[in-house]
Amino acid sequence: MTLTVDINRTLGPLPHDDVPSKDETGLVAELERLRIDTACVIHSYAVHGDPRDGNEQLTLIGDRRLCPVPVLVPGPLGTGPWTGGAPLVRLCPRLHGWSVTGPHARVLVAELAESGTTVLLAWDEVTADEVHRLAAATPAPRVVLTGTGYRALRELAELLEAHPSLYVDTSTLCGHRQVEWIAERYGAHRVLFGTGAPVTDDAGPRYLLDTLDLPEADAALIAGGNALRLMGHAP
Repeated sequence: MTLTVDINRTLGPLPHDDVPSKDETGLVAELERLRIDTACVIHSYAVHGDPRDGNEQLTLIGDRRLCPVPVLVPGPLGTGPWTGGAPLVRLCPRLHGWSVTGPHARVLVAELAESGTTVLLAWDEVTADEVHRLAAATPAPRVVLTGTGYRALRELAELLEAHPSLYVDTSTLCGHRQVEWIAERYGAHRVLFGTGAPVTDDAGPRYLLDTLDLPEADAALIAGGNALRLMGHAP
């Protein structure tokens, strides 16, 4: 049986909407409804409030189907020195007011790369040039770009062509055969199932996953195999 892992999901209340995933019980019910086995979650407080408060909320998660994803901020006003412990983290440089190429960020990125930690990075949080410089660093971290969408496809394709350490999630790859095109050109191992829910729709990416026109082995990688491998749970 293929394991389904949503690499890109949020737990907690949203300031502009009443969502089922405002608490752990509601989020797990949504996962069960859509037949999603595991979700990698940031907490909404880490996005819309203080990242330290959101990361603290993640320590209260009790359901093993939810994988905590801390949000990190470099520098003296950030979340503190990176001590490891999480296979997956999220960076929100534009939202939290720091540069992904600044001196403190370069230290953090190098630490994440050396520890083998995978980074989630939303497309609207950076420019294509910043992604290029991040991926060209030595050592380069593994970065999963989320929320790319059809308007970003030309820049995304150029970046995927140049940097094997870059991956992409399916949250907004909703155009005709976009996922298939990326998987066939750059490898299914570089595409991860992600919904971006509840900020973006989760039923669409779930349906897309069920209808992929790809070999079964490739579809299984996208559904969950790639996420497990990047988090150190699979070869």
